Amino acid sequence: MKVCIMAPDRVFLDIDAEEVVLPTTTGQIGVLSNHTPLITGIDMGIMLLREQAEWSAIALLRGFAFIQDNVVTILVNEAEFPKNIDPEVAQAEYAEAEAELAKAQTKTEVYLAGLKCKRARVRYQVTQVLQG
Repeated sequence: MKVCIMAPDRVFLDIDAEEVVLPTTTGQIGVLSNHTPLITGIDMGIMLLREQAEWSAIALLRGFAFIQDNVVTILVNEAEFPKNIDPEVAQAEYAEAEAELAKAQTKTEVYLAGLKCKRARVRYQVTQVLQG
């Protein structure tokens, strides 16, 4: 099936894949060839992608996915490959975001700090998910 990830500034990825696991707003879903048509929200999370026998991971940061006729089109605010993220920097940003969330007091501060923390966690986790 064809998998296309589009960010606001570019086509991030356009490949053929055998399997995709998407981080939707209602949980993870697996997509194989001949999947039923679907439109779903994409949460901040890790997308897993299998090309032949190789798995890869991509950080997706909110958007939508459209699945139809063996084409998975993903429109996201941001996407990142793990190889483009320094794990030590990502871990430090995650720790900083957690500390900021712990100090937040107003509803707005908690909401914004929560988004920052979730984004930082996803960016750090994607550097760790397929290691080992």
